[in-house]
Amino acid sequence: MGDWQYLVERPHPWRRQLYIKGRKLLASTVWQDMVVNQMSLEEAAENWNLPLAAVEEAIRYCESHQELLKLEAEEERYRLQEQGVSLEPKTTH
Repeated sequence: MGDWQYLVERPHPWRRQLYIKGRKLLASTVWQDMVVNQMSLEEAAENWNLPLAAVEEAIRYCESHQELLKLEAEEERYRLQEQGVSLEPKTTH
């Protein structure tokens, strides 16, 4: 999968994307959190208590594996729907 200093594979029935070494934290979670919350590298590193280099590596990995991340997000969505989990936002009217 590549030579990564901060990312590792973890056993999972269907997920193949990499995790932050020593944490149950997907690289994509860090990346998506940065994008959604418009965080800088430094803010993400502080938020997740990670070295700056780990955040940079997670970004490189995610940007070069977007198809895998998309497929896994679709699989997760499918599995949640099969379990009856509603993925639509609840209205507060």
